[in-house]
Amino acid sequence: MKPGLYAVAVLGTLSAWQGAALAATSVTLYGVIDVPIEYVNRVATSAANPNAGGSRFGMPGVGGLSASRWGMRGREDLGSGNEALFVLEGGFNPDTGAQLSSGLFSRVAMVGLKNTGLGQITLGRQTTSLLDGLVNFSPLRFAATYEPGIWWMGVNYRQSNMVKYTGQFGAVQAVAHYSFGTGVPALAAGNLLANGGAGENPASHKDNTAYGASVMYLDGKYGLGIGYDEWHPAIISGQTAKVRKVSVGASYSTGPFKFTAGYRWNKADFANENTFLRDDYWWAGASYQVTPALGLSLAYFYADVKQSAATPTGAPTNPPNMQQYTFLADYNFSKRTDVYMAVGYAHNGSLSFDSAATAYAFNYPSMAGQKNMVGVITGIRHVF
Repeated sequence: MKPGLYAVAVLGTLSAWQGAALAATSVTLYGVIDVPIEYVNRVATSAANPNAGGSRFGMPGVGGLSASRWGMRGREDLGSGNEALFVLEGGFNPDTGAQLSSGLFSRVAMVGLKNTGLGQITLGRQTTSLLDGLVNFSPLRFAATYEPGIWWMGVNYRQSNMVKYTGQFGAVQAVAHYSFGTGVPALAAGNLLANGGAGENPASHKDNTAYGASVMYLDGKYGLGIGYDEWHPAIISGQTAKVRKVSVGASYSTGPFKFTAGYRWNKADFANENTFLRDDYWWAGASYQVTPALGLSLAYFYADVKQSAATPTGAPTNPPNMQQYTFLADYNFSKRTDVYMAVGYAHNGSLSFDSAATAYAFNYPSMAGQKNMVGVITGIRHVF
């Protein structure tokens, strides 16, 4: 072959390879913007000032049905059923446009390898195995407001420095993870401080480490999941607390109806082995798709608090058990845009069971002496 023709052939082959590689590689920008307006009564000015407060009317930064976020995800086909993947995801306050103080990609920052038959290994900041295995049995799909999701999963449901395995085998999903340092700033302000996730400490390798696993079965009709999570937050290097959770959930779908129910056991101990919180959490929910556009949901949440203490040396108490009822109506204009309205009623506590155990993530601190709290929220959500 003449040199000129040979060069043309080589360039053509390289061009074909490059085209195939580009065709097998994708990067997607995605996100959710959810902006609500809310009325809530009997809410304190702050957790530190429970004697002042009243009704509040405004735009909560946490969002309504979803936490507002944006991100990028990508994949590259490596051949033979293998691929590389990554996800970068950050949150923001939709009412102000401000980035969350926890960082640009504080929700997810991970990279990994996947095999079609064996599953995937991912490294970085990710959700826990407990969340992955149980979130599908959430009555309101882990709604940002009026569902006690953080009470259920714990404030450590996202963890840094994590290695995680996920396998999908037909209708069965298996997940396991280990975190070398969770990066969770606090279990509760002034109680179990987690030292910024400095578990990668040669002097005390156990500080702020965590691990867990879950198994879930989910088909078009039945669902069942079970998971375990353990976390070792440390105020002082070498003095680790212990937080353990076991949860089981189930679902059943028939026609336009879906039913969910579940239970979660929790025991959180200070480093001196005194109990910070021991509780049993139960939930049940039913949803009805009235039309292809309109869905209605009703959920009930109950926390049986066995024992609670505010400090490592404080006397344990047995506070009244918290309950919450939530009704949600969601109307979809399209697959991307919906409007919603939800009403929540909490007894013996705050909406979403907001408390020291959730680090007041939802900003519903209770006024001193109040027994009930009511919230009404409506908003617009767009997915892109």
